[in-house]
Amino acid sequence: MTTNQTFKPSEGKREEFRKYLEKNGIMDALTKVLVNLYEEVDKPENALEYILDKLSIQAGQETQKQLIARLDEANLHIKSLEEELEKLKVEPAMLPEDEAAPIAVEEVKEEAVAAEALPEPAEDQGPPPENE
Repeated sequence: MTTNQTFKPSEGKREEFRKYLEKNGIMDALTKVLVNLYEEVDKPENALEYILDKLSIQAGQETQKQLIARLDEANLHIKSLEEELEKLKVEPAMLPEDEAAPIAVEEVKEEAVAAEALPEPAEDQGPPPENE
């Protein structure tokens, strides 16, 4: 990251930004995290990750490690469901022909019942009679 050494914001803009940071609790949060990092006996190898995790906790959000754990758990669940789906796709093919046929017949029956449940369209009876 390069910085322009000739650019110096006005004192008014600096003060306005400082007030913004204080108003939104950013100065306090950063100060607490940096003090905690300073007071750590065993300094973390990745200071940035430490700061991100601590700020996440202060903001009431999950840390990076928690998010990764949830993602891994969700991916395992997806894999399990995909395997189950493949198993279900293969099962009818593994059944003997005489056992697989009733399944198809049951599906046709269910479709027929569903079609009967639908209301039939009204028949066209011509224009209504005129009252004189």
